[in-house]
Amino acid sequence: MFNLNDKRFTAKENSESGEVSSGTVFHYYQESNLIWADYSGGSILKGQLIGRVLTKNTFEIRYQHINQAGEIKTGYCKTIVSKSPKGLQLDEKWEWTSGGKGKGTSVLVELTSYI
Repeated sequence: MFNLNDKRFTAKENSESGEVSSGTVFHYYQESNLIWADYSGGSILKGQLIGRVLTKNTFEIRYQHINQAGEIKTGYCKTIVSKSPKGLQLDEKWEWTSGGKGKGTSVLVELTSYI
């Protein structure tokens, strides 16, 4: 079982139709099977997500954010959690539900040191 509480992540990879980039930082919290996070940076002014643990290495979330253009976008994401040499890695399959079109994949990596 994974624990995301008080961990920070950034994007290592993202599909072209996504807005998250290496300049975006996610600050995750977790209590039991409940997961939530705040995120911002890059083209994202302010974002939030909420979700739940599905299995010992997967979770699902709903996300919403406002980008630099002032657009509000929402979506759904299913994530597989794995360990990498530098911390946790989140392999995501996501799709827009409002404000954007399409679906994609992204890889988030844990930031092991931050200010």
